[in-house]
Parts: sequence; structure tokens; C-alpha cells
Amino acid sequence: MRRALIVGSGLLAGVLATVAFEAVPADTAVPSQVRLESPKLRMEVSPRLGGRVLHFSLPDSPNLLRIGAAVEAQPEPKVQAAGGNIPYLGHEVWVGPQADWWRDQAVNPARRKAGAQWPPDPWLAHAPARVVAHGDDRLVLEGAASPVSGVRLTQTFSIAADRPHTAELAVEMRNIRKAPVSRDIWFNTRVHPETRVYVPVAADGSRVRVRSDTGDGFDGLVSSSADGLFSLELLPPSDGLRGRRGKVFIQPRAGWIAGFNAGQAFLIHFERQPLERIHPDQGQVELYLDWRPGQDDTGVLELEVHAPYVTLAPGDSTTAHEWWVVRRYDGPDRRDAQVAFLQRMLAEAGVE
Repeated sequence: MRRALIVGSGLLAGVLATVAFEAVPADTAVPSQVRLESPKLRMEVSPRLGGRVLHFSLPDSPNLLRIGAAVEAQPEPKVQAAGGNIPYLGHEVWVGPQADWWRDQAVNPARRKAGAQWPPDPWLAHAPARVVAHGDDRLVLEGAASPVSGVRLTQTFSIAADRPHTAELAVEMRNIRKAPVSRDIWFNTRVHPETRVYVPVAADGSRVRVRSDTGDGFDGLVSSSADGLFSLELLPPSDGLRGRRGKVFIQPRAGWIAGFNAGQAFLIHFERQPLERIHPDQGQVELYLDWRPGQDDTGVLELEVHAPYVTLAPGDSTTAHEWWVVRRYDGPDRRDAQVAFLQRMLAEAGVE
């Protein structure tokens, strides 16, 4: 295994000065990117942006993740309770449910009063993370203690020598408060909106809820559940509309999501949970699409996975995992060919 380390230009002084929680010393060097690489895959993670994954692909292949211009334009963000969302995209970890994001905190009373569901917690989204361990095939990052969510996330990224096609992502969520907190671990992976994605669902398409976010020039979502595989269909929007937008909430039949783009096939698999362990506002799998055909470098497709909703006593923690697999795909952009390849890929990865 090989690695590369790129050190950023230094921390912002007083990056967490608004609270007494997590002031990082100004002379602490936090890497802007760390690379983990095997002969079969490449992954790049940004400790400076809270442990966000900025690249995933086969070696020497295009990035499968959708990255925002803010990665270059705003590489050292301020972390503040009044801050907005910064669209770095890539892969990050939130906590659910979304309705509770600003409900149980004192650093921004206005958002608490309004029951705000946006933006995400800035301490989880882009506060610098401490590098706990860094080896050729493993990276451990301790995130900031968040006064908004009341938790600290520790993320581990690893590639086992006997599984060079697979990267494992493990997240520990620990309650840092003196009172219980109720949360779930929420993985959010952004890919290009043209990515063809499949999620296993019941043959009759049940336990799938589609929400079309029409208005502002957007048409609704079009989907298929043929052969027990849910996919979003990128049909041209109605005349006069600029794209399609909406969100899908899924209780999956099995614990995986697959995608095809840029001559590659990828698989995200996870521990499938019974419906009663997922917060009722969410789905264990969620897909969010913002697609604008003919407009380069716009839009996004989010692949989201929720772990069980739990109540943590002070100091207690819970852990969730994803495993990412990538293969070369030289076949046609057709459903039948992709599904046939996917079945072989699932068998080779030992995923049911």
C-alpha cells in the first residue's frame, strides 16, 4: 500500500473560539488531504474538512465523487454557530434525524426556535479533525466535539491487505454531554448526477417513498423498480423546465447501493437494519437528485445511509460501517448489462 500526505497552510486561529469546546492550537498542522491507495483503488480524505472523502476511484481513473468548487476556493473555513452550508460535497457524515439538527443546542437560539433543518452542524461538517493514526493502509481521525449535536465523531478509513478492492469506513459517535442524546449516524456520499444507481427493494416496490421537489423550474423524479432494483431514470424534463429534483426514502431489501459511471462500477455495502431501528422521518437508504441536463458541473446525486437511531447515555458511543468496492466496467450503458455485471460483482465481494 502507498500513501501521500499533503499538508495545508495551517489552521485558522481561534477556529472554535465561539465555544469552550474544541479550540485547536494554532500551531497544529492539520493535513488538507491524506491518500490511501492499494493496487485496486484510491481514496483521498481531508482531515482539514472534518474527515471528508474527496476522491474515490480505481487507480489512475476519474473521481467517482462529486466535489464542489469550495474545496479549492475555501480550504480553511471558519467554524461558527451562525455559519451556513459550504458545498464541499464529496462524502461526509451527518447525524440524524434532520428535524433535530438545531433543536437541542444553545449556541444558536434563533435556529433552535425556528426548528431549522438546514444547514448541517458546522462542527461535524468542516471543523478540523485530529489525526490519531496514519499508516500505509489506515487513517484514524478524531473530529471536533460539537456543541450543536452533542457528539464527537471518530472516523477510521482502512484498506485490508487481503481485500485490496475494498475500503472500510467506520464511524464512532460518542455522547459528549452530561445528559442523554438521541441520534443516528448518517453517511452521505455525493456522486455525479448522471451516475446510474441501483438499490435492492421489494419486488412490488413497497417501502419506497418518492418525494418530487417541483417548483423553481424543476420537474419531478422518474423511477423504476423493475426486477427488485430501484433506479432513477434521467428522462428529459417537461418543456420549459430545466431539470429533475427530489428525494427517495427506501427500506432496502439488502444492505447495498451500486453505481456506474466513468468506466467504473462501485458498491457501497452496509449492515441492513430492520425498519423499526430507523428513525421514522428517514429511510435507511435515501437518494437525493438535483439533475440539470446540458448544464456542465451542476447538480448532484446523494447516496445516503442511516444507521440505527439510538439514545446514548453520557460518554457512551455507537459505531456504524460502510464498505466501498470499485471495479472496471467497460460494458454498455444499459440496465441489463449493468445488472448482469452487478450480480457478478456482488458475488465476488461476498455481498448478498
